[in-house]
Amino acid sequence: MDAVLLLGPDEGPPLATAGADLPATVADLCRAVASRRPGSVIRLVADLAAARWRTHPGAAECRFLATCTIEPGSGILALVDREPRRPRAAESRRLADFAAAADCLARATTDFREAFAHQTRALAHSRKIFDRASAAARIGVWECALPDEALTWTDQVYAMFDLPREAPLDRSRIVACYTPKSREALTAARSRAIAERGGFALDAEIVTLAGRRRWIRITASVECEGAVPVRIFGMKQDITEEKLLADRTRYLAEFDAMTGLANRATFEARFAALDRDPPGRSPFGALLLIDLDGFKPVNDTFGHAAGDACLVEVAARLRHSCRDGDVVARIGGDEFAILLATTAPGIAEEVAARLIAALSRPMTWTGRTFTVGASIGIARADGRSSADLFVAADTALYAAKAQGRGQFRVADAAVDGAARPA
Repeated sequence: MDAVLLLGPDEGPPLATAGADLPATVADLCRAVASRRPGSVIRLVADLAAARWRTHPGAAECRFLATCTIEPGSGILALVDREPRRPRAAESRRLADFAAAADCLARATTDFREAFAHQTRALAHSRKIFDRASAAARIGVWECALPDEALTWTDQVYAMFDLPREAPLDRSRIVACYTPKSREALTAARSRAIAERGGFALDAEIVTLAGRRRWIRITASVECEGAVPVRIFGMKQDITEEKLLADRTRYLAEFDAMTGLANRATFEARFAALDRDPPGRSPFGALLLIDLDGFKPVNDTFGHAAGDACLVEVAARLRHSCRDGDVVARIGGDEFAILLATTAPGIAEEVAARLIAALSRPMTWTGRTFTVGASIGIARADGRSSADLFVAADTALYAAKAQGRGQFRVADAAVDGAARPA
């Protein structure tokens, strides 16, 4: 016997051979015989005994051929010899055993291929779901090799930085996209995570390569081989909309939507600090309560739009007349409050006089001119509780109104609730 061949169901070369090397045309002949005589038994092809089939010039002639198809997949087991003869019984048994073993191998290979194909399809489907979920959630995966700092990103991270897919990634260029404050926080968190073999989470602001400002949430973990960090990896999520919504919600909770001043809740929260701070340690030295004079006629004569414009202009003049550390708040319709961040004597009176002058100037709205004024009550902290301070300033305010408006009065700390002229 010269050779035994194991042929697959396709037109490729033999899957395995034993014995002499045979030209590829012998495999073609084996397939041709098996296709004419299908079945899973060893058979002798007697009509080839006298055939003169030459493979190519100089190649040996094939005189004997026995084949066996292998299920599943229609593979072929072939015995090839140079002389026409019948296989001996022992050869037939060995070939049958070989065919049975090859049949088991073929079945196992087919099962493996089917399982592999199923897993491949499942993996592709999972990848599609992951990609869609990542796009919807604006989440991308990143990793950075250590110590060469080579970056690897998924598509979503490229999109966050407005960088074309497959563009070269230079970490120094990417880090430059972070705003100075975020870059400092990122550098510190990353260095600490690598040193401690741990991780971190950070919200950072970036300016993309297209010039757009975005907020991203970064999570990171350090992977080690032994005790040596080899890479840092994690996720990045675009949280720009979340950040804007949170900022807007916080703004509405803390500021008056119309005027942009602190609202009553913010004022009361800051005002309550007077009761928590030790005596003489409060950051605020005085409270000014302001009530507009002549505001109702503006609303009644020109309408609420004019009244709203008036309040916005009043707020602007109040801010302009105060310093950065002062708390300027709208606490009612046309009522305002100022917590002065100073205990220096005479400052509260100077601010009040400046405010009355500023608010008495005419205002123009859609070609119409009107004038409002203000009355102001002042109370110095002087160790008072927040409740006592507010009552004192309120009493001084009503005293100013009673004196003819457009004036301010200062509450006397020595007489609870009393007000004296400035």
